[in-house]
Amino acid sequence: MNLSNIWLYISPPVLGAVIGYFTNDIAIKMLFRPYRAIYIGKRQIPFTPGLIPANQERLAKRISDTIMGSLLTPEELQNLARKLLETERVQAGILWLLRLGLDQLQADKEQRTAKVLAGILQDLVGESLPRLLKVLARRDDFLEVQINQIFDQVLLEFQLTEQQASQLADWLVQVVLPPDVLRMALIDFLTDRNIQVIDEGFREKSSGTYWVVANLFGLKNTLTRLRTYCLDEKEESNARLKELIQSLAIKERLKQWLQNLSLQNLPVSTVRQLRKTMRESIRSYIQNRGAELLQGFSGSINWEETASLVLKRLRNSAVVNTSLEVISKEMALILERYLEQDLEKIVQQVIPILNIDQVIIERVRATSPKDLEAAIEGIVKSELQAIVNLGGILGFVVGSIQLVILLLQQ
Repeated sequence: MNLSNIWLYISPPVLGAVIGYFTNDIAIKMLFRPYRAIYIGKRQIPFTPGLIPANQERLAKRISDTIMGSLLTPEELQNLARKLLETERVQAGILWLLRLGLDQLQADKEQRTAKVLAGILQDLVGESLPRLLKVLARRDDFLEVQINQIFDQVLLEFQLTEQQASQLADWLVQVVLPPDVLRMALIDFLTDRNIQVIDEGFREKSSGTYWVVANLFGLKNTLTRLRTYCLDEKEESNARLKELIQSLAIKERLKQWLQNLSLQNLPVSTVRQLRKTMRESIRSYIQNRGAELLQGFSGSINWEETASLVLKRLRNSAVVNTSLEVISKEMALILERYLEQDLEKIVQQVIPILNIDQVIIERVRATSPKDLEAAIEGIVKSELQAIVNLGGILGFVVGSIQLVILLLQQ
């Protein structure tokens, strides 16, 4: 067997394998290449650009329809949303947001939060609360329970201590009723008319020994001389009054009287009437001037400083820090109950908003043929290579069959 006979037998399988291998490889390459159309003159060469670049618009639409029709269906999106919005994940997200907000308060150097809170507090106390108070004050039972409770638990059981009674008695004796004030009050009281009335009354209503003294001596002359003495002898009359206060132990008497002063010592009917009168007085004052009082109170407060103190207290409050987990859990449960009822509606509303199909189309359109080829090869590179290898194997098999047929013919 010479060399020409050997090539005659070897060439069919070899050529078949080479042709099959490279034919499949070229066919796969022609799916993507050339990336652009090639022209000779004004005529476009067939099969340029490649199959996928030439139909990239339609391919994008088909990919979008396939994904939205088979993969990202509303039911699958609902299942995905349920997995993403599990209670534990939602709670962790809400807790993170709450802690982030608390940290933001701590890092707020410009006091923007304090300014916002100050405006809210000022509007609440200066505007909203007065309007609400005007409406509530028209009710017949407005503050009835609260005022009665304060009266019964505070005022009714209130009683001065020994130290408080002593201090109040000192103030009354030294500031309210000093000797000079008593002297002037005595002068103002002993007018000519009052002296005459006292003298005539004493003469008419006295009897026995007192009648003799009243009609022989009378009180007019004595009271007139007392008034004159208080007017002419200021220092001496003040000294006499001071001695009289000390000798009569006015301070001690006032102390005992103040210490024993209590509403419980009054008759029940008097206490009830006093409670009713106080309630009506407070209610009337609030109805007439409550709004004005709150507005004036609001205007006298530095709300920014107050808001800063409130926020500082919140930032440093252990209760706030420990309650964040509880708050986040409760909010997550509320959201879970809401989603159980309306998740399907929410997903149906979200799909058009997200416009996922259009996003897919735009992304496929925007991808260059070269990048699209690289992406597809990256996904199915081994499968594409298997197709090329299979072409070589099939070509070899076909060549072998041709060789067998040739041998049989000989």
